[in-house]
Amino acid sequence: MTTKLDSLKSHSLVVADTGDLDAIKRYRPHDATTNPSLLLKAFDLPGYQALIDEELAAVKAEYPDRQAPVEHAVDRLAVAMGAEIARHIPGRISTEVAARLSFDEETSVRKAHELIEHYDRRGVSGDRVLIKLASTWEGIRAAERLEREGIQCNLTLLFSDAQAQACFDAGVFLVSPFVGRVTDWYKQVTGRDYPPEEDPGVRFVRSVCERVGHGGYDTVVMGASFRTVGQVLALAGCPRLTISPALLEQLAAEEGEVAPAVTIPTAGERPMPLDEPTFRWRHNQDAMANDKLAEGIRRFDEDQRTLEARLAERLS
Repeated sequence: MTTKLDSLKSHSLVVADTGDLDAIKRYRPHDATTNPSLLLKAFDLPGYQALIDEELAAVKAEYPDRQAPVEHAVDRLAVAMGAEIARHIPGRISTEVAARLSFDEETSVRKAHELIEHYDRRGVSGDRVLIKLASTWEGIRAAERLEREGIQCNLTLLFSDAQAQACFDAGVFLVSPFVGRVTDWYKQVTGRDYPPEEDPGVRFVRSVCERVGHGGYDTVVMGASFRTVGQVLALAGCPRLTISPALLEQLAAEEGEVAPAVTIPTAGERPMPLDEPTFRWRHNQDAMANDKLAEGIRRFDEDQRTLEARLAERLS
């Protein structure tokens, strides 16, 4: 009998929302995605300790006469983990530009180049890497420039129609609209629990899929930040879904066929591209999107700082 995970894979490309190598080997996702929170969790996994020690020793050797820059150590470790994950998946690994650069287009572009160079030195070609950027105006502009150079991007922390449209206008390779965090906001405001078909996060991702289809854009939509199996199954048919190990385990343990719940419509009329004032105004009008984007950037930065502090302690 087919498991729901295997059946889901016939409708959507499954991506592992984890840095846990054991989980990646067990569930055989096509791609894997990381962020500072996932890297921080992976920092304590036994399978990574030898790699961490090796990378920190290499960083110290690069700076024998002074304290090594912690930011450099984080980049090396993120790429080392990403390269290790890439050995166990057929597709791509997403690696994130630090959240503190979310409003700095120039530095984001420079950091993306550095990450690609790190991967190249480890034998992982750029066509197996997605640079992950926050869906701020500056992040989208950085992605637009990188895409023109042939460096493809994954735009994350996406909560509004304005963010999605600006990403499509910029020609980014992939967007990651969030499901669970959208629903979290509405549950807190309304006090309601939502069945999958009424779930605000599910409806939001479906609307992004409709928008990309109607506009005839090439951007790939990847639903992210799931809280329940019900949310995942309600988005079967979305081109890609990035799923945590806990939910992958549930899906792998249940037998049954999964029916597609999302269909990308055929192309219609493409809207006019958004300029910066229109983007900012439309995003500003969505209270949920404003709250969750700001919160997401802060949370990723907090985890980044925690990771930096732990690396600094080991470096010293």
